[in-house]
Amino acid sequence: MTSNSGSRTLAQAQRHILHPWDHMQDRANAGRLVVARAEGIHLISDDGRRLLDGPGGMWCVNIGHGRAEMAEAAAAQMHELSYASPFHTASGPSAELAERLTELSPPSLNTVHFTTGGSSAVDTALRTVHYVNNRTGRPGKKMILAREKGYHGSTYLAASVSGKERDKSSFDAATDLVHFLPDVAAHRRPEGVSEEEWCDAKVADLEWAIDRIGADRIGGFIAEPVLSSGGVLIPPKGYHQRTLDLCREHDIFYISDEVVTAFGRLGHWFASQEVFGIEPDFITCAKGLTSGYLPLGACLIHDRVMDRIQGDDHDVLYHNGYTYSGHPVSCAVALKNIEIFEREGILEHVRQVTPYFQERLADLARHSLVGNARGAGLIGCLEGTPESSLQNQRDLGARLDEVCEEMGLIVRPLINMAVFSPPLIITKAQIDEMMDILDAALTRVSAEFN
Repeated sequence: MTSNSGSRTLAQAQRHILHPWDHMQDRANAGRLVVARAEGIHLISDDGRRLLDGPGGMWCVNIGHGRAEMAEAAAAQMHELSYASPFHTASGPSAELAERLTELSPPSLNTVHFTTGGSSAVDTALRTVHYVNNRTGRPGKKMILAREKGYHGSTYLAASVSGKERDKSSFDAATDLVHFLPDVAAHRRPEGVSEEEWCDAKVADLEWAIDRIGADRIGGFIAEPVLSSGGVLIPPKGYHQRTLDLCREHDIFYISDEVVTAFGRLGHWFASQEVFGIEPDFITCAKGLTSGYLPLGACLIHDRVMDRIQGDDHDVLYHNGYTYSGHPVSCAVALKNIEIFEREGILEHVRQVTPYFQERLADLARHSLVGNARGAGLIGCLEGTPESSLQNQRDLGARLDEVCEEMGLIVRPLINMAVFSPPLIITKAQIDEMMDILDAALTRVSAEFN
Protein backbone atom coordinates (compact mmCIF):
# COMPACT_ATOMS: atom_id res chain seq x y z
CA MET A 1 0.00 0.00 0.00
CA THR A 2 1.41 3.37 -0.99
CA SER A 3 1.63 6.19 1.52
CA ASN A 4 0.23 9.59 0.59
CA SER A 5 -0.01 12.87 2.41
CA GLY A 6 -3.55 13.98 3.10
CA SER A 7 -3.32 16.87 0.63
CA ARG A 8 -2.05 14.60 -2.14
CA THR A 9 -4.76 12.01 -1.47
CA LEU A 10 -7.46 14.66 -1.62
CA ALA A 11 -6.04 16.12 -4.83
CA GLN A 12 -5.92 12.68 -6.45
CA ALA A 13 -9.49 11.95 -5.40
CA GLN A 14 -10.76 15.30 -6.67
CA ARG A 15 -9.03 14.78 -9.99
CA HIS A 16 -9.83 11.14 -10.68
CA ILE A 17 -12.74 9.79 -8.56
CA LEU A 18 -16.40 10.33 -9.30
CA HIS A 19 -17.75 9.88 -5.78
CA PRO A 20 -21.30 8.81 -4.94
CA TRP A 21 -23.63 11.82 -4.83
CA ASP A 22 -20.94 14.22 -6.06
CA HIS A 23 -22.05 17.79 -6.79
CA MET A 24 -21.15 18.30 -10.44
CA GLN A 25 -20.81 22.09 -10.31
CA ASP A 26 -17.84 22.06 -7.90
CA ARG A 27 -16.62 18.48 -7.88
CA ALA A 28 -12.95 19.33 -8.35
CA ASN A 29 -12.92 21.53 -5.23
CA ALA A 30 -15.01 19.36 -2.92
CA GLY A 31 -13.49 19.13 0.52
CA ARG A 32 -13.42 15.69 2.08
CA LEU A 33 -12.06 14.26 5.28
CA VAL A 34 -8.99 12.18 4.46
CA VAL A 35 -9.10 9.07 6.64
CA ALA A 36 -5.78 7.36 7.31
CA ARG A 37 -6.93 4.52 9.57
CA ALA A 38 -9.65 3.51 11.99
CA GLU A 39 -10.09 1.54 15.19
CA GLY A 40 -13.09 0.65 17.31
CA ILE A 41 -15.73 3.35 16.83
CA HIS A 42 -13.26 6.01 15.71
CA LEU A 43 -11.85 7.22 12.39
CA ILE A 44 -8.37 8.72 12.45
CA SER A 45 -7.66 11.45 9.92
CA ASP A 46 -4.41 11.96 8.05
CA ASP A 47 -3.45 14.70 10.55
CA GLY A 48 -4.05 12.42 13.54
CA ARG A 49 -7.48 13.63 14.69
CA ARG A 50 -9.77 11.00 16.23
CA LEU A 51 -13.40 11.30 15.19
CA LEU A 52 -16.28 9.20 16.44
CA ASP A 53 -17.80 7.40 13.44
CA GLY A 54 -21.43 8.42 13.90
CA PRO A 55 -22.76 6.85 10.66
CA GLY A 56 -20.80 3.62 11.24
CA GLY A 57 -19.27 3.97 7.78
CA MET A 58 -22.46 3.87 5.75
CA TRP A 59 -24.75 2.10 8.24
CA CYS A 60 -22.41 -0.87 7.98
CA VAL A 61 -19.38 -1.07 10.34
CA ASN A 62 -21.37 -2.96 12.95
CA ILE A 63 -18.54 -4.72 14.82
CA GLY A 64 -16.32 -1.64 14.68
CA HIS A 65 -13.10 -0.86 12.84
CA GLY A 66 -9.69 -2.48 12.95
CA ARG A 67 -10.59 -6.08 13.77
CA ALA A 68 -7.38 -7.99 13.08
CA GLU A 69 -9.14 -11.35 12.97
CA MET A 70 -11.30 -10.13 10.07
CA ALA A 71 -8.14 -9.42 8.08
CA GLU A 72 -6.71 -12.76 9.13
CA ALA A 73 -9.85 -14.59 7.98
CA ALA A 74 -9.63 -12.88 4.59
CA ALA A 75 -5.91 -13.64 4.22
CA ALA A 76 -6.33 -17.28 5.23
CA GLN A 77 -9.13 -17.76 2.70
CA MET A 78 -7.10 -16.07 -0.04
CA HIS A 79 -4.24 -18.48 0.58
CA GLU A 80 -6.60 -21.47 0.42
CA LEU A 81 -9.06 -20.41 -2.30
CA SER A 82 -9.15 -16.85 -3.53
CA TYR A 83 -11.95 -17.31 -6.08
CA ALA A 84 -14.17 -19.95 -7.62
CA SER A 85 -16.83 -19.40 -10.27
CA PRO A 86 -20.30 -19.53 -8.73
CA PHE A 87 -21.75 -20.56 -12.09
CA HIS A 88 -20.36 -24.09 -12.08
CA THR A 89 -18.66 -24.69 -8.71
CA ALA A 90 -19.54 -24.55 -5.02
CA SER A 91 -17.20 -23.36 -2.29
CA GLY A 92 -17.08 -24.18 1.39
CA PRO A 93 -17.40 -20.59 2.68
CA SER A 94 -20.45 -19.74 0.55
CA ALA A 95 -22.21 -23.01 1.39
CA GLU A 96 -21.52 -22.62 5.11
CA LEU A 97 -22.61 -18.98 5.11
CA ALA A 98 -25.83 -19.79 3.26
CA GLU A 99 -26.65 -22.41 5.86
CA ARG A 100 -25.92 -19.97 8.72
CA LEU A 101 -28.12 -17.28 7.17
CA THR A 102 -31.05 -19.66 6.87
CA GLU A 103 -30.55 -20.63 10.52
CA LEU A 104 -30.56 -16.98 11.63
CA SER A 105 -33.44 -15.80 9.43
CA PRO A 106 -37.19 -16.49 9.80
CA PRO A 107 -37.86 -20.25 9.50
CA SER A 108 -39.16 -20.55 5.94
CA LEU A 109 -36.49 -18.47 4.16
CA ASN A 110 -34.24 -21.40 3.32
CA THR A 111 -32.65 -20.33 0.04
CA VAL A 112 -29.92 -17.72 -0.43
CA HIS A 113 -28.79 -15.96 -3.59
CA PHE A 114 -25.53 -14.12 -3.00
CA THR A 115 -24.93 -10.72 -4.59
CA THR A 116 -22.31 -7.99 -4.52
CA GLY A 117 -24.16 -5.60 -2.20
CA GLY A 118 -27.52 -4.18 -1.20
CA SER A 119 -28.55 -2.74 -4.56
CA SER A 120 -27.91 -6.01 -6.38
CA ALA A 121 -29.71 -7.93 -3.62
CA VAL A 122 -32.77 -5.73 -4.17
CA ASP A 123 -32.47 -6.14 -7.94
CA THR A 124 -32.36 -9.90 -7.42
CA ALA A 125 -35.57 -9.84 -5.38
CA LEU A 126 -37.36 -7.66 -7.94
CA ARG A 127 -36.17 -9.70 -10.91
CA THR A 128 -37.18 -12.89 -9.14
CA VAL A 129 -40.70 -11.53 -8.61
CA HIS A 130 -40.91 -10.97 -12.37
CA TYR A 131 -39.33 -14.35 -13.09
CA VAL A 132 -41.82 -16.24 -10.91
CA ASN A 133 -44.79 -14.56 -12.51
CA ASN A 134 -43.44 -15.28 -15.99
CA ARG A 135 -42.91 -18.91 -14.97
CA THR A 136 -46.47 -19.21 -13.67
CA GLY A 137 -48.23 -17.71 -16.69
CA ARG A 138 -48.81 -14.23 -15.25
CA PRO A 139 -46.55 -11.99 -17.39
CA GLY A 140 -48.67 -8.91 -16.65
CA LYS A 141 -48.18 -9.17 -12.86
CA LYS A 142 -45.06 -6.96 -12.73
CA MET A 143 -45.83 -3.68 -10.98
CA ILE A 144 -43.92 -3.02 -7.75
CA LEU A 145 -45.48 -1.07 -4.91
CA ALA A 146 -42.94 0.99 -2.96
CA ARG A 147 -43.06 3.87 -0.51
CA GLU A 148 -42.27 7.53 -0.66
CA LYS A 149 -38.96 8.31 1.09
CA GLY A 150 -37.85 4.68 0.83
CA TYR A 151 -34.34 3.98 -0.45
CA HIS A 152 -33.32 0.67 -2.02
CA GLY A 153 -30.12 1.29 -3.97
CA SER A 154 -28.47 2.76 -7.05
CA THR A 155 -28.75 0.03 -9.67
CA TYR A 156 -31.47 0.64 -12.24
CA LEU A 157 -34.31 -1.39 -10.74
CA ALA A 158 -33.38 -0.61 -7.12
CA ALA A 159 -33.21 3.11 -7.91
CA SER A 160 -36.53 2.90 -9.74
CA VAL A 161 -38.33 1.71 -6.60
CA SER A 162 -36.60 4.28 -4.35
CA GLY A 163 -38.97 7.05 -3.34
CA LYS A 164 -36.43 9.21 -1.52
CA GLU A 165 -36.68 12.75 -2.83
CA ARG A 166 -33.79 14.30 -4.71
CA ASP A 167 -32.99 17.94 -5.33
CA LYS A 168 -32.46 17.30 -9.02
CA SER A 169 -31.82 14.10 -10.94
CA SER A 170 -30.95 13.49 -14.57
CA PHE A 171 -31.04 9.70 -14.20
CA ASP A 172 -33.77 7.63 -15.79
CA ALA A 173 -35.96 5.18 -13.90
CA ALA A 174 -38.40 2.42 -14.82
CA THR A 175 -41.41 4.54 -13.90
CA ASP A 176 -43.81 2.12 -15.60
CA LEU A 177 -42.86 -0.60 -13.10
CA VAL A 178 -43.48 1.22 -9.82
CA HIS A 179 -46.24 2.92 -7.86
CA PHE A 180 -45.32 4.86 -4.72
CA LEU A 181 -47.46 4.83 -1.60
CA PRO A 182 -47.65 8.00 0.52
CA ASP A 183 -45.31 8.72 3.44
CA VAL A 184 -45.84 6.30 6.34
CA ALA A 185 -43.79 8.06 9.04
CA ALA A 186 -45.75 7.91 12.28
CA HIS A 187 -44.32 11.20 13.62
CA ARG A 188 -45.70 13.09 10.60
CA ARG A 189 -49.34 12.20 11.20
CA PRO A 190 -51.69 15.20 11.48
CA GLU A 191 -52.40 16.67 14.88
CA GLY A 192 -55.19 14.84 16.65
CA VAL A 193 -54.70 11.61 14.67
CA SER A 194 -53.73 8.64 16.84
CA GLU A 195 -51.08 6.16 15.79
CA GLU A 196 -53.79 3.52 15.34
CA GLU A 197 -55.79 5.83 13.05
CA TRP A 198 -52.62 6.66 11.12
CA CYS A 199 -51.94 2.95 10.66
CA ASP A 200 -55.48 2.47 9.34
CA ALA A 201 -54.90 5.29 6.83
CA LYS A 202 -51.57 3.88 5.66
CA VAL A 203 -53.01 0.40 5.20
CA ALA A 204 -55.87 2.03 3.29
CA ASP A 205 -53.29 3.60 0.95
CA LEU A 206 -52.13 0.08 0.05
CA GLU A 207 -55.70 -1.18 -0.34
CA TRP A 208 -56.52 1.76 -2.61
CA ALA A 209 -53.45 1.10 -4.80
CA ILE A 210 -54.31 -2.59 -5.15
CA ASP A 211 -57.91 -1.73 -6.06
CA ARG A 212 -56.88 1.01 -8.52
CA ILE A 213 -54.03 -0.82 -10.24
CA GLY A 214 -55.43 -4.33 -9.94
CA ALA A 215 -53.89 -7.24 -8.04
CA ASP A 216 -53.44 -9.04 -11.36
CA ARG A 217 -50.88 -6.36 -12.34
CA ILE A 218 -49.00 -6.07 -9.03
CA GLY A 219 -46.09 -8.44 -8.52
CA GLY A 220 -44.50 -7.20 -5.31
CA PHE A 221 -44.39 -4.75 -2.44
CA ILE A 222 -40.99 -3.58 -1.13
CA ALA A 223 -40.53 -1.98 2.28
CA GLU A 224 -37.71 -1.18 4.68
CA PRO A 225 -38.72 -2.08 8.25
CA VAL A 226 -37.37 1.36 9.18
CA LEU A 227 -36.86 3.80 6.29
CA SER A 228 -33.22 4.58 6.95
CA SER A 229 -31.76 6.90 4.31
CA GLY A 230 -35.12 8.63 4.00
CA GLY A 231 -34.55 10.00 7.51
CA VAL A 232 -35.03 7.12 9.99
CA LEU A 233 -38.79 7.01 9.43
CA ILE A 234 -40.71 4.55 11.57
CA PRO A 235 -44.09 3.26 10.35
CA PRO A 236 -46.94 2.98 12.87
CA LYS A 237 -47.20 -0.10 15.05
CA GLY A 238 -48.89 -2.99 13.27
CA TYR A 239 -48.29 -1.56 9.78
CA HIS A 240 -45.92 -4.27 8.59
CA GLN A 241 -48.12 -7.17 9.69
CA ARG A 242 -51.25 -5.69 8.15
CA THR A 243 -49.58 -4.89 4.84
CA LEU A 244 -48.11 -8.39 4.69
CA ASP A 245 -51.58 -9.83 5.28
CA LEU A 246 -52.93 -7.74 2.39
CA CYS A 247 -50.12 -8.89 0.13
CA ARG A 248 -50.80 -12.54 0.98
CA GLU A 249 -54.52 -12.02 0.31
CA HIS A 250 -53.78 -10.71 -3.19
CA ASP A 251 -50.81 -12.98 -3.99
CA ILE A 252 -48.36 -10.07 -3.99
CA PHE A 253 -44.80 -10.93 -2.96
CA TYR A 254 -43.52 -9.04 0.07
CA ILE A 255 -39.87 -7.89 -0.02
CA SER A 256 -38.36 -6.75 3.29
CA ASP A 257 -35.30 -4.62 2.55
CA GLU A 258 -33.09 -5.21 5.59
CA VAL A 259 -29.86 -3.90 4.11
CA VAL A 260 -29.63 -1.52 7.09
CA THR A 261 -31.73 -3.18 9.79
CA ALA A 262 -30.27 -6.70 9.61
CA PHE A 263 -27.25 -7.86 11.64
CA GLY A 264 -27.93 -6.16 14.90
CA ARG A 265 -28.95 -2.61 14.10
CA LEU A 266 -32.24 -3.18 15.96
CA GLY A 267 -30.80 -5.78 18.32
CA HIS A 268 -31.54 -8.92 16.28
CA TRP A 269 -30.07 -10.78 13.32
CA PHE A 270 -33.10 -9.76 11.27
CA ALA A 271 -35.76 -7.26 12.29
CA SER A 272 -38.60 -8.55 10.10
CA GLN A 273 -39.85 -11.27 12.41
CA GLU A 274 -38.16 -10.51 15.75
CA VAL A 275 -39.14 -6.82 15.84
CA PHE A 276 -42.09 -6.49 13.45
CA GLY A 277 -43.62 -9.97 13.54
CA ILE A 278 -43.57 -10.77 9.81
CA GLU A 279 -42.14 -13.56 7.68
CA PRO A 280 -41.68 -11.95 4.24
CA ASP A 281 -41.20 -13.67 0.89
CA PHE A 282 -37.78 -12.07 0.41
CA ILE A 283 -35.26 -10.47 2.75
CA THR A 284 -32.43 -8.46 1.26
CA CYS A 285 -29.30 -7.81 3.29
CA ALA A 286 -25.72 -6.52 2.92
CA LYS A 287 -23.80 -3.89 4.96
CA GLY A 288 -23.71 -5.52 8.43
CA LEU A 289 -23.39 -8.96 6.82
CA THR A 290 -19.62 -8.35 6.69
CA SER A 291 -19.65 -5.20 8.85
CA GLY A 292 -18.39 -3.39 5.76
CA TYR A 293 -15.05 -5.21 5.70
CA LEU A 294 -15.72 -6.63 2.21
CA PRO A 295 -18.56 -6.20 -0.29
CA LEU A 296 -21.27 -8.86 -0.05
CA GLY A 297 -25.04 -8.97 -0.29
CA ALA A 298 -27.68 -11.66 -0.11
CA CYS A 299 -31.28 -12.20 -1.08
CA LEU A 300 -33.04 -14.73 1.16
CA ILE A 301 -36.00 -16.46 -0.47
CA HIS A 302 -39.06 -18.06 1.13
CA ASP A 303 -39.90 -21.70 0.41
CA ARG A 304 -43.24 -20.69 -1.13
CA VAL A 305 -41.36 -18.68 -3.75
CA MET A 306 -38.89 -21.46 -4.47
CA ASP A 307 -41.72 -23.95 -4.92
CA ARG A 308 -43.04 -21.79 -7.74
CA ILE A 309 -39.63 -21.16 -9.26
CA GLN A 310 -38.71 -24.81 -9.50
CA GLY A 311 -41.95 -26.12 -10.95
CA ASP A 312 -41.90 -28.97 -13.45
CA ASP A 313 -40.02 -27.35 -16.35
CA HIS A 314 -36.39 -28.08 -15.58
CA ASP A 315 -35.18 -26.56 -18.86
CA VAL A 316 -35.86 -23.01 -17.71
CA LEU A 317 -32.74 -21.40 -16.25
CA TYR A 318 -32.56 -18.82 -13.49
CA HIS A 319 -30.79 -16.16 -15.53
CA ASN A 320 -29.56 -14.02 -12.66
CA GLY A 321 -26.21 -13.87 -10.91
CA TYR A 322 -22.85 -12.17 -10.67
CA THR A 323 -19.22 -13.01 -11.19
CA TYR A 324 -18.68 -12.37 -7.50
CA SER A 325 -21.80 -14.12 -6.18
CA GLY A 326 -20.76 -15.96 -3.02
CA HIS A 327 -17.16 -14.82 -3.31
CA PRO A 328 -15.26 -17.19 -0.99
CA VAL A 329 -13.18 -14.45 0.67
CA SER A 330 -16.21 -12.23 1.34
CA CYS A 331 -18.13 -15.23 2.68
CA ALA A 332 -15.24 -16.22 4.97
CA VAL A 333 -15.22 -12.68 6.36
CA ALA A 334 -19.00 -12.77 6.85
CA LEU A 335 -18.66 -16.02 8.80
CA LYS A 336 -16.00 -14.46 11.02
CA ASN A 337 -18.27 -11.44 11.49
CA ILE A 338 -21.09 -13.71 12.70
CA GLU A 339 -18.66 -15.51 15.00
CA ILE A 340 -17.63 -12.19 16.58
CA PHE A 341 -21.28 -11.21 17.05
CA GLU A 342 -21.98 -14.45 18.88
CA ARG A 343 -18.79 -14.59 20.93
CA GLU A 344 -19.10 -11.01 22.17
CA GLY A 345 -22.86 -10.98 22.65
CA ILE A 346 -23.25 -7.95 20.39
CA LEU A 347 -26.98 -8.43 19.82
CA GLU A 348 -27.55 -8.53 23.56
CA HIS A 349 -25.35 -5.46 24.00
CA VAL A 350 -27.43 -3.51 21.45
CA ARG A 351 -30.64 -4.38 23.26
CA GLN A 352 -29.04 -3.31 26.54
CA VAL A 353 -27.76 0.12 25.42
CA THR A 354 -30.59 1.02 23.05
CA PRO A 355 -32.87 2.58 25.72
CA TYR A 356 -30.04 4.84 26.89
CA PHE A 357 -29.11 5.80 23.30
CA GLN A 358 -32.72 6.69 22.52
CA GLU A 359 -33.14 8.57 25.83
CA ARG A 360 -30.11 10.76 25.14
CA LEU A 361 -31.29 11.28 21.57
CA ALA A 362 -34.81 12.31 22.61
CA ASP A 363 -33.38 14.86 25.05
CA LEU A 364 -31.87 16.80 22.12
CA ALA A 365 -35.39 17.77 21.01
CA ARG A 366 -35.23 20.58 23.62
CA HIS A 367 -33.14 22.62 21.18
CA SER A 368 -35.27 25.18 19.35
CA LEU A 369 -33.74 24.18 16.03
CA VAL A 370 -34.82 20.54 16.38
CA GLY A 371 -38.31 19.72 15.16
CA ASN A 372 -38.04 16.00 15.85
CA ALA A 373 -35.53 13.60 17.41
CA ARG A 374 -36.31 9.96 16.64
CA GLY A 375 -34.79 6.57 16.28
CA ALA A 376 -34.99 2.80 16.68
CA GLY A 377 -32.30 0.50 18.02
CA LEU A 378 -28.95 2.15 17.33
CA ILE A 379 -30.23 4.44 14.57
CA GLY A 380 -31.03 8.09 15.16
CA CYS A 381 -32.13 11.22 13.33
CA LEU A 382 -32.35 14.89 14.21
CA GLU A 383 -34.69 16.88 11.97
CA GLY A 384 -34.95 20.65 11.83
CA THR A 385 -38.12 22.53 12.63
CA PRO A 386 -40.49 23.00 9.69
CA GLU A 387 -40.95 26.65 10.70
CA SER A 388 -37.38 27.59 9.82
CA SER A 389 -36.69 29.22 6.47
CA LEU A 390 -36.24 27.02 3.39
CA GLN A 391 -32.59 27.98 3.15
CA ASN A 392 -32.03 27.16 6.81
CA GLN A 393 -33.69 23.78 6.29
CA ARG A 394 -31.39 23.04 3.36
CA ASP A 395 -28.28 24.15 5.21
CA LEU A 396 -28.97 22.58 8.59
CA GLY A 397 -27.67 19.07 7.99
CA ALA A 398 -24.50 20.25 6.29
CA ARG A 399 -23.73 22.88 8.94
CA LEU A 400 -24.37 20.50 11.82
CA ASP A 401 -22.05 17.99 10.15
CA GLU A 402 -19.31 20.64 9.84
CA VAL A 403 -19.54 21.72 13.47
CA CYS A 404 -19.71 18.13 14.75
CA GLU A 405 -16.61 17.24 12.73
CA GLU A 406 -14.73 20.16 14.30
CA MET A 407 -15.71 18.73 17.70
CA GLY A 408 -14.72 15.15 16.90
CA LEU A 409 -17.89 13.51 15.56
CA ILE A 410 -18.97 12.49 12.06
CA VAL A 411 -22.71 12.57 11.29
CA ARG A 412 -24.44 12.11 7.95
CA PRO A 413 -26.24 15.23 6.69
CA LEU A 414 -29.52 14.81 4.76
CA ILE A 415 -30.83 18.26 3.77
CA ASN A 416 -32.43 19.47 7.05
CA MET A 417 -31.56 16.29 8.94
CA ALA A 418 -28.55 14.58 10.46
CA VAL A 419 -28.63 10.79 10.84
CA PHE A 420 -26.33 8.40 12.64
CA SER A 421 -25.89 4.66 13.17
CA PRO A 422 -22.71 4.14 15.19
CA PRO A 423 -20.85 0.83 15.43
CA LEU A 424 -22.87 -1.57 17.56
CA ILE A 425 -20.03 -1.97 20.04
CA ILE A 426 -20.53 1.60 21.29
CA THR A 427 -20.53 1.85 25.09
CA LYS A 428 -22.69 4.05 27.32
CA ALA A 429 -19.68 6.32 27.92
CA GLN A 430 -19.18 6.66 24.16
CA ILE A 431 -22.91 7.32 23.70
CA ASP A 432 -22.45 10.18 26.18
CA GLU A 433 -19.46 11.42 24.18
CA MET A 434 -21.50 11.34 20.97
CA MET A 435 -24.60 12.99 22.39
CA ASP A 436 -22.61 15.62 24.29
CA ILE A 437 -20.97 16.68 21.02
CA LEU A 438 -24.35 16.79 19.28
CA ASP A 439 -25.73 18.86 22.17
CA ALA A 440 -22.89 21.38 21.97
CA ALA A 441 -23.04 21.49 18.16
CA LEU A 442 -26.79 22.16 18.22
CA THR A 443 -26.28 25.01 20.69
CA ARG A 444 -23.73 26.60 18.39
CA VAL A 445 -25.67 26.05 15.13
CA SER A 446 -28.91 27.27 16.74
CA ALA A 447 -27.19 30.52 17.65
CA GLU A 448 -25.93 30.92 14.08
CA PHE A 449 -29.31 30.18 12.49
CA ASN A 450 -31.30 32.36 14.85
